[in-house]
Amino acid sequence: MGKEFARQIEKKYQVDELWVIARRKERLESLKEILETKVKVLALDLTQKESFEILQEALFKEKPRVKVLVNCSGYGKLDHYENMSSETIENMMNLNMLAVVKMVNTVLPYMHKESHIVNFASCSGYMPIPYLNIYAASKAFVLNYSRALNEELKYRGIHVLAICPYWVETEFFDRAVEKNKKPVVIRYGKVYQAKDIIKKAIKDMESSKDVSLYGTINKIQILGMKVLPHRLVKKIWMAYQNLDGTRKIR
Repeated sequence: MGKEFARQIEKKYQVDELWVIARRKERLESLKEILETKVKVLALDLTQKESFEILQEALFKEKPRVKVLVNCSGYGKLDHYENMSSETIENMMNLNMLAVVKMVNTVLPYMHKESHIVNFASCSGYMPIPYLNIYAASKAFVLNYSRALNEELKYRGIHVLAICPYWVETEFFDRAVEKNKKPVVIRYGKVYQAKDIIKKAIKDMESSKDVSLYGTINKIQILGMKVLPHRLVKKIWMAYQNLDGTRKIR
């Protein structure tokens, strides 16, 4: 999602430089081959405190005027809660929630009127989802944090947008689903393309919306989550995926 956002931001805005952050340096370096804009690579693990100290030093040194901050790091696990290690759970919570807040806090001093903060939440943030519970809960945090922050930063003319996509064709599934193991989620309904979600998000960003939703199925599902009791929504989800909470998935 970050790669596609960089592509579309480059086409939409005339920026002097794009800063890209992720753990794998080689993946970041490859962006230089597809982007015309100058790219500054920062290979950082956002679950580590030291990474934000490095970023803070780089920002203080260059003092950029940040037009758009995009937080799209994160991952989930489609599995029974008890099958996940404490380390996996902690890393997921740190990356999906704490890293988003720390990134905003670190970059905010360099943002100005008409700057934008874009945080990736998820349609899963609208309800409790069994077998995706940590991820869904973390995205509920991002959604509510972003919408509230949007109000608090209006006095500075800074806009905050939460993107809440449905299933997207990305590397998410490579990490979420264990190889050589029977999948927990067997039906996805619809899998959208990243380019379409990002295109809609940029449009919503420019319209100063606080939430971006793409796709008819996504919008219908979120509406259902809002009007139906969560107990019923959970039952529908469990039945749709042929899941039985009385038996542990191994």
